[in-house]
Amino acid sequence: MKRTVLITGAARGIGAAIAAKFQQEEHIVITPSRAELDLADPKSLETYIERVTAMPIDILINNAGINILNPVASIDTTTWQTMLQVNLTSPMRLAQALLPGMKERGWGRVLSISSIFSLVTKEKRAAYSMTKSGLNAFARSVTVEYGRFGVLANSLCPGYIDTALTRQNNSPEQIAAISETIPVRRLAQVEEIARVAYFLASDENSYIAGQEIVADGGFLCQ
Repeated sequence: MKRTVLITGAARGIGAAIAAKFQQEEHIVITPSRAELDLADPKSLETYIERVTAMPIDILINNAGINILNPVASIDTTTWQTMLQVNLTSPMRLAQALLPGMKERGWGRVLSISSIFSLVTKEKRAAYSMTKSGLNAFARSVTVEYGRFGVLANSLCPGYIDTALTRQNNSPEQIAAISETIPVRRLAQVEEIARVAYFLASDENSYIAGQEIVADGGFLCQ
C-alpha cells in the first residue's frame, strides 16, 4: 500500500538513503529543506507544523540531528538548548502534530534515528547521548499510548556509518582504526541502515514496537 512519509534531515547521508528507499518502493516522500523547516528554530517548526497537520502523513521519520562535542563540565546553556531543540523537542512536536491523524486512520509509524551512543557513550558526547536516549524513551511512550490504534514507534540506533561527513572528519587511517573496533571490520553503508529503517517504518513491520533496534556490526557486543 502506498504511504505518505515525512523524513527530516534527508538532504544527505542516512536521511537521503531512507528517502531513496521509500521512493524506490513508490511511496509519497516529503523531505523538507532547511529553508522550509529549521528544527533549531521553534518558530520555523511551529509554522511548518501548521502546514502539515492537515496532511494525511502515515509515517514520520525523525532523522535530523546534531552533535556538538563538549565535555560535561563545558556544556553551556546555549549548546544544550540547541541540541535539545533539534534532537528531542522537534521530533516530539512533529509526532504530536501527526499522531492524531494516524490514530484516526488506524495506522501509523514513528521512527526516530537514534544512535548507539544513546545506549553507551564516550567523552564529549554527554548532550548527544542524553538527547538520543530521550528519543528511545519517546518511542516507548508513543507505543504504550498509541499501539492499540495501529501506530508503532521505534528508534533505530546505528553504529559507525560510512558517510561523506565521516570521511571529512576522519583520515583513512582513523577510519581503518575505527573499523578494527567493529566485529564485522567495516563501517555500515547508508543503504544498509535505510533498509532497516524501511522495514521498521513500513507495512512490513507489524509487531515490533517501542524498541531500540541496533545496527552496529556487533560493536556493542564487546
